[in-house]
Amino acid sequence: MIRVGLVGFGMAGRVFHAPLISSVEGLELVAVVERSSNKAAERYPGITTYRSLDELLADASIGLVVVATPNSTHYQVARHALEAGKSVVVDKPVATGSQETARLIELARERSLHMIPFYNRRWDSDFRTIQKVLHERLIGRLVHFESTFDRWRPGRSARAWKDDPDQGGILLDLGTHIADQALALFGKPEAVGAEVTRERDGDGPNDSFTIRLHYPGFLVTLGANSLSALARPRFHLRGTKGNYWKWGLDLQEEALNKITRIVASDWGEEPPAHWGALNVDADGSMVARPVRPVPGDYRIYYAGVRDALLGKAAPPVQPMAAWRVARLLEWAVASAEQHRNITCDWGEEPAG
Repeated sequence: MIRVGLVGFGMAGRVFHAPLISSVEGLELVAVVERSSNKAAERYPGITTYRSLDELLADASIGLVVVATPNSTHYQVARHALEAGKSVVVDKPVATGSQETARLIELARERSLHMIPFYNRRWDSDFRTIQKVLHERLIGRLVHFESTFDRWRPGRSARAWKDDPDQGGILLDLGTHIADQALALFGKPEAVGAEVTRERDGDGPNDSFTIRLHYPGFLVTLGANSLSALARPRFHLRGTKGNYWKWGLDLQEEALNKITRIVASDWGEEPPAHWGALNVDADGSMVARPVRPVPGDYRIYYAGVRDALLGKAAPPVQPMAAWRVARLLEWAVASAEQHRNITCDWGEEPAG
């Protein structure tokens, strides 16, 4: 049994990490760091509430520390945990830049520990289905891949720290997820073009972006904003034989917000009304049909973390993925500032 300590019990800790850890055999959520409240203990009777990170790190029984604090604190919290001899899961973004991300990767390697990015949206139902559509070449040769994450949030965030520019805005919040998905599917692009802006009234961080990733023979467009009353398709794939469309978000986050542990046997399955649609050319006529989705399941991530810590498997997300995402988003900012495409010079990656 791997005993787990969770740092932070805001939305990330409460909705994602605590329920998932509690749902995976071989992991035990035993402690949470909350500075002043006892919300975690109310939901998970029997766990220990620590008031500081140092108190949690002094608990020798804890083998894994999960970092679920505001973005700008991820690096410092993860570094202290690694220096204390604890492997870490770090919520996205792992750090606010590629240099800090590289330092965490190298520190984990030096200490023979794991630093595993929490890129859970690789286990979204829609993304797992996209992998199937591409693998089976259902739309022929891909020419354009579009991934968007639109929301209607014209006011300030319910979580005040998100309105601090030091947290990275929507680019680091949602951009980290969809950039990681693109890199997981297609690997490193040759060039990046982007617009990263603020559209809402008042001062604050970026709240809208469009990123174009240039690959040989096809283009990937990533986008998100806070002023879309009617969201664009979550995914739109165009190919030489047809298109694939998927609207709406994976349902796991909404479900996790209501529970403390997953017990449903049909977890991650989407009702037919949420299925994506395939439109293919059949002898000159377009034929449309729904595509049965692959169920989503974030538990697979934490089962992979467990197996990695036990030495049975590679981590479910390699630490280098976090560095590549951070580097890509830095190029996106540079492209937006310079109004030109940036050639991707990946160079030497940090030793992980």
